[in-house]
Amino acid sequence: MNGLLTELGKKLAERWLTLLVLPGALFLGALAAGRELGHTRWYALGTLPTRLERHTGSLAASTADLLLLLLAFLLAAAACGLAAQALGSLVERLWLAADWPAWPTATHTVVRRLIARRVRLFDRRRAQAGAALAAAGLADPEADAAHRAAVAGSRLRRVADATPARPTWTGDRLHAVETRLRGDLGLQVAVVWPHLWLHVPDTTRAEITAARESMLRAATLAGWGLLYLAVASLWWPGVLLCGAITGTAWHRFRAATDGYATLVESAVRLHAQDLARQLGIGRRGPLTLAHGAALSAYLTDGRDPAPDLLLPPD
Repeated sequence: MNGLLTELGKKLAERWLTLLVLPGALFLGALAAGRELGHTRWYALGTLPTRLERHTGSLAASTADLLLLLLAFLLAAAACGLAAQALGSLVERLWLAADWPAWPTATHTVVRRLIARRVRLFDRRRAQAGAALAAAGLADPEADAAHRAAVAGSRLRRVADATPARPTWTGDRLHAVETRLRGDLGLQVAVVWPHLWLHVPDTTRAEITAARESMLRAATLAGWGLLYLAVASLWWPGVLLCGAITGTAWHRFRAATDGYATLVESAVRLHAQDLARQLGIGRRGPLTLAHGAALSAYLTDGRDPAPDLLLPPD
């Protein structure tokens, strides 16, 4: 037991150092540098060591003062890490926008306009993709019509996988999974998923958990980007840091969300039938729309499926 606790403590300390302290120390260093340089002498990076040494020398006059300064620095870095995680949670909520109707009423008009704009763009590119695909089917195999069709399809997917219902691509990526599974299999993912999560193999859970953690890390990186606005208020090149960090976070979050959505949809399509059969619902062959709807209804309120949807007795 002591060995287990020791190993657990090492892992927690490593995660605490990696996720909170080191990024927080970098942020505090940039903040201190920005305060010293200011907006007017933003380029005088060579004078930073002398300036910072003067300040630290006056604060750490003894070993005890130095230890206290180091402890305060680590605690401040950890606090910045917690602030970045909190901001990251807010950013994730905004980027997914799953609950946007519950946002303040003042934001609803803006969100609806964004959704309407994305719907118009999606319809336009869908028409272009359809025309390019039709042209590719009629063209000479050696012509570049197939390439144009592939490009048009890629441009369509950059807008959304299905008709947009959220103000962001990442939100629509997850919403498209729900829409497809409800239309193809009659499954309500929000209802079925908790039960399915307990049913899928450990390897599947590990893959999906890793993808979800990638989303969280990307959102936390966006939180760090927002924190660097404090550096920008003292030293204008901090705006470049903020933009670079936030842009990187957005691309990582988009890629992670795409992977997470793919894994969730694959897990549902692969294992929903086994879950239904464990509950006595199903037939020989793939899960049908009627059986999926019966499974969702049973898991929602315990409604018994129709007799023709039950598994035949052995």
